[in-house]
Amino acid sequence: MELHPRHAWDLTPEAAVALQRALRGEIVADRPIDLARVRLVAGVDVSVKNERSRAAIVVSTFPDFRVVETATAERPTPFPYIPGLLSFREGPVLEEAFGRLRAEPDVFLFDGMGTAHPRRMGIASHMGLWLERPTLGVGKTRLVGTNAPLAEEKGAQVPLVHRGETIGAVVRTRTGKHPLFISPGHLADIPSAVALVLACAPKFRLPEPIRLAHRAAGDF
Repeated sequence: MELHPRHAWDLTPEAAVALQRALRGEIVADRPIDLARVRLVAGVDVSVKNERSRAAIVVSTFPDFRVVETATAERPTPFPYIPGLLSFREGPVLEEAFGRLRAEPDVFLFDGMGTAHPRRMGIASHMGLWLERPTLGVGKTRLVGTNAPLAEEKGAQVPLVHRGETIGAVVRTRTGKHPLFISPGHLADIPSAVALVLACAPKFRLPEPIRLAHRAAGDF
């Protein structure tokens, strides 16, 4: 599929933070996704072993999650692990994998953050600029923000707030299990991001597209 690269990846951590701040104003996080028009969803994940990174994008049908295509790429891990700068660790290998993708997904679900990020530029937001398609961040643990108590039943949700701004939602995708931290990446909004993730999680805590991508990324 066509990508829209915005910059080189070989930056210092200080330059990476400055770039995130510069790109933040380009993120569109208030555009609803029309779930009735979604036909293909892509799960996106990166696994790192022995300083090598493997990216996987698994495209499946929605709402029944039949796999249409899997695109992968593998290369040396180029950037240290620094919270808030995941894009610069995973971006290069993801760019390579996206370049091999033939399908045209309607929306991409990332194992990572979107606007639920200190500079509102998690990996789902950052790569959304490359893709120019709706992207969502699905975090398994909190990066920033606070929330009110959350009920135990599946579908329970409360706003995730950081510095007075609602940056996402804390959502229970399975009764009694730990919640997920869901946020728009780019060309999406919080309500439709939550609705889509819940629709993609009929049985398990993680949405099925990300489960599929996680399996494919870890297979090396």
